[in-house]
Amino acid sequence: MTRSSSDAIKHKLLADFNAVVSEADQLLKLVTEEGGDKAVALRSKVERNLNAAKDRLRGLEDAVMERTRATARATDEYVHENPWQTVGVAAGLSAIIGVVIGLLLTRR
Repeated sequence: MTRSSSDAIKHKLLADFNAVVSEADQLLKLVTEEGGDKAVALRSKVERNLNAAKDRLRGLEDAVMERTRATARATDEYVHENPWQTVGVAAGLSAIIGVVIGLLLTRR
């Protein structure tokens, strides 16, 4: 899953959630005003949309978890295949971070 498709899914999920909240608000107003058939129809529509949003959220969660597992596996494989390069990169980054922190502390 690419970043753009992930962002599109998040935006769609947010739009679905906002629609469910809006319909729930309409349902609450309708129930307090009228009740009856309109309330039942709106309630079933809200329940369908809420269930659809929950399903999409579960799907998004599963996709994110799978992508996280794949990234962790790839990182683990790389570290096992290239241990000294990994140590070198970590040491280099630590040195750079140490220098930056040192410069920031001496400025004061």
